[in-house]
Amino acid sequence: MKLFIIYQTDIWKSKASRVCFGVFDTRTKVIDSAKWQELYNHNSEVVVLEVTLNLFEEV
Repeated sequence: MKLFIIYQTDIWKSKASRVCFGVFDTRTKVIDSAKWQELYNHNSEVVVLEVTLNLFEEV
């Protein structure tokens, strides 16, 4: 099963500036939530990571 983690980060997409905003089961829910929460703006970017459930790996 695939899960999608949504992060808001700076415009350079550095890992140090990531703030997790949720975990979702479909990409459409991620996009809808990011638009509803207004995570997109001129000072930030949104990063969506696709991960597999029950798999041990570095994110």
